[in-house]
Amino acid sequence: MGAVKTVSQSASYALRPVERQDNEALAAIIRAVLTEHGCTGAGFAIHDPEVDCMYETYQLPRSRFFVIEQDGVVAGGGGVAPLKGGAPDICELQKFYILPEYRGMGYGKILLNASLAAAKEFGFARCYLETLPFMKTATFLYQRAGFKPIDGPMGNTGHYACNAWYLKEL
Repeated sequence: MGAVKTVSQSASYALRPVERQDNEALAAIIRAVLTEHGCTGAGFAIHDPEVDCMYETYQLPRSRFFVIEQDGVVAGGGGVAPLKGGAPDICELQKFYILPEYRGMGYGKILLNASLAAAKEFGFARCYLETLPFMKTATFLYQRAGFKPIDGPMGNTGHYACNAWYLKEL
């Protein structure tokens, strides 16, 4: 694992809730990152209908999505929502993607902390996520934040191509 870069003095970042005008940039980021990792087939989030309407999706109750910008450019995003088909006390970490040029700068941790704080604010007791084992940087971030591997999927996300599942007590 490479050294962690930090946001330079000349770079300016902002963390904020998703806005309607972010839909196009977020859809492009999600598609680019999933394509980068070869996650384009059936059962991957790239096919989720909400990819093109992230703002509208995260206006639902107990849902929040954050955007991180650097120098006014959307660098990535992530959020939480109730786990579809899951118990009412379980949320899911969703659509957590950062463009390659902005990785290693601490943005993942910033987004994750904001998402988990929102989950607690909404009264969730546990947070679920699903990923792929070869996404090592993300998996490392999740484990450092206290996510523990579990034996199988929860809920009904439709992401049957994912084969690594994690749960965190909030």
